[in-house]
Amino acid sequence: MSSVITVSRSFCTALFLCALGWAALRAQTANPPAKKQAIAHRGASAYRPEHTEAAYRLAMDQKVDFVEQDLGVTRDGQLICIHDDTLERTTNAAEVFPDRSTTIALGPGKPAKHWLVADFTLADIKRLDAGKWFKPEYAGARLLTFQEAIDLVRAHSGFGMYPELKSPQLYKSRGIDQVKLFVDAVKKNGLEKPESLKKTPVIIQSFDEEAIRRVSVDLPTIPRVFLTSNDADVTDARMRTLATFATGIAPEKFVIARHPDMVARAHAAGLTVTSWTFRSDEKTDYPTVAAEMSHFLYDLGIDALFTNNPDLFPRR
Repeated sequence: MSSVITVSRSFCTALFLCALGWAALRAQTANPPAKKQAIAHRGASAYRPEHTEAAYRLAMDQKVDFVEQDLGVTRDGQLICIHDDTLERTTNAAEVFPDRSTTIALGPGKPAKHWLVADFTLADIKRLDAGKWFKPEYAGARLLTFQEAIDLVRAHSGFGMYPELKSPQLYKSRGIDQVKLFVDAVKKNGLEKPESLKKTPVIIQSFDEEAIRRVSVDLPTIPRVFLTSNDADVTDARMRTLATFATGIAPEKFVIARHPDMVARAHAAGLTVTSWTFRSDEKTDYPTVAAEMSHFLYDLGIDALFTNNPDLFPRR
């Protein structure tokens, strides 16, 4: 008799565990984990000159989720896709305009000659070669305006845009309201409308808190990510504050590595977590950049990352 009771109890336990497993499976099917997102850092910038049409097209060919556009502003108020506040690193501005440099200290460095984006009109910048510095075969490539980038990405349904408001305080010091120009461009193109966001998702990013606060009011339908390299920004109190105007936080990867628990804490505060930048030409402790990305995505649990190598993004 006792053996029958034992068998019955075991059978019931097995049934119960099966039921739990089935319920868990159904829950996962109904609410699958959010897809990890790859953001092409300045386009597929490991393989093509950054912020050129070639870099953006290759990123989409490599099935990236978002293409990044760093934004500067020309002297005549046009938004242009360029990472630096200056032209000399990625164009031949010093050769074409040798007498139009400005001596200025940028960041902690000493004053030096720079060719500031804001000192040149769009017509000036369209004269510049933005490809030869990368490899001779890309000579003649041009930087894209934000409008050209919008048109290019929108022509390929399903890919998103990830514009960054670069140095709004620098532009403000020169009488340029970068944030307003950006908001106007977004609204002109209807990028903030729900029907557009379904076809062409947009996420706004900036290190500038004032800029993120402004777009949270002016463009409330578009997700907003606060960029940081500061450990102080991943405390619980600070992330609760960020969550009042941002939808995500993007710490540099070394910040997350030092505070891996911040991912769960950010999620608890209602923030997504993105990190940067993952690149095959950087020496790290990981055997490959794919292994590094995999660790941050699947072990530490971040939601998205910026990479120069979209083709190496580890999808599961």
